[in-house]
Amino acid sequence: MRADLFEPRDISRVSGNAPDDVKTVVSNTSMFYAHHIDGVTGPIFGEAITKRLDITEVSIEQKAEEPLKAEGRVVCELTVEEDMVNGGGKIHGGCSAFLVDVCSSMCLMALRLSTTGDYEGSVSQSLNIVYHSPADLGDRLRIVNTTMTMGARALSARTEIWNVTHHRLVSSGVHIKMKPSPPPKASL
Repeated sequence: MRADLFEPRDISRVSGNAPDDVKTVVSNTSMFYAHHIDGVTGPIFGEAITKRLDITEVSIEQKAEEPLKAEGRVVCELTVEEDMVNGGGKIHGGCSAFLVDVCSSMCLMALRLSTTGDYEGSVSQSLNIVYHSPADLGDRLRIVNTTMTMGARALSARTEIWNVTHHRLVSSGVHIKMKPSPPPKASL
């Protein structure tokens, strides 16, 4: 596994059967969702939110529907704060979509790291979100992410965002990702 993916992280409260090195990498949200662009000094979109994510579980299990396949599962928790709400004090739909994007990528990362020892970057191809109920400022959310497929070119995961405070589903989504296109070749 790449050494640059590690930063000291307390994983003692992260449950699940994933190896500790995988838990360490997946729990290091600031490493993966901070900017990596030369000359950029300010925060990027959603960076403050991702830094507040608490990773509570990282597991790799046998897929119930297809026992020959493995399934990655990552559970995150987060409290709804002011930078996540709309004018009505409810979690903004765009923030829910952002959480589906970021958190579903974590379970894909966990499965890839556990099976290959490395992680290849991927980009979003499709994000389908269903909004079920609101979450208020101060509500605690549990974000449950499970891999669906992990092919050579396309990857998919599903996410459910649960309101722990009010015991209801806030939103759910399916995220399809793909390998990025190669950079254009220089013309002479």
